[in-house]
Amino acid sequence: MKVWIDQDLCTGDGLCEEIAPAVFTLLDDGLAYVKAGDKVHDDPGGSTGLAAVPSDLEDAVTEAAEECPGECIFVEAG
Repeated sequence: MKVWIDQDLCTGDGLCEEIAPAVFTLLDDGLAYVKAGDKVHDDPGGSTGLAAVPSDLEDAVTEAAEECPGECIFVEAG
């Protein structure tokens, strides 16, 4: 599974970070980004910030995508 966030749709509520802090983070701009380990995919973000999700975090990432009020989290098979 892979995941990315469309920052244009992000409302900055931070639910994704609460649900799966190992995969999502909010930065100083108030928007959420995906991360892989210590690497935050914020340059430029969006679909180019596609990150692999560790198998033990797939359920949390799916929950985060379903709960996101901005519907900005996109999960792809992979």
